[in-house]
Amino acid sequence: MKRMSIYEPAMCCDTGVCGVNVDPELVRISTVINNLKKNGITIERYNLSSDPMAFVNNNKVKDALDKNGTDRLPLILVDEDIVIEGRYPKNEEIMELLQISKDYLESSKQNGCCSSGNDSCCSEDEEANQGCCGNDSSCC
Repeated sequence: MKRMSIYEPAMCCDTGVCGVNVDPELVRISTVINNLKKNGITIERYNLSSDPMAFVNNNKVKDALDKNGTDRLPLILVDEDIVIEGRYPKNEEIMELLQISKDYLESSKQNGCCSSGNDSCCSEDEEANQGCCGNDSSCC
């Protein structure tokens, strides 16, 4: 299976989803990455401020930074090849680059109350609208 690595600019936290003015694109990509990981896809994410050695230790990333500076971040690599510079991939691009179906981008329901066969918790509609069982933190 293909592997994606994301080399991101320096952010206040590992995901950039913090503070008052959160970029909706960072929320989207964080959600997609979490769903991919839950579904067994390998995604590595490196933030320049918290993991600078990852940038130095990857020759392709280091060369891109030496040539273009940090203005071209994020860099998206698939199997060690830079495939996108300066932006995050759209969901359709992720599916194409990783050769996966749309199902991988959706939240996994393999564990917990929302797994198949457990009708005691929440329905698909409740899950979509309220985040699996609404405010019941014991569920999913």
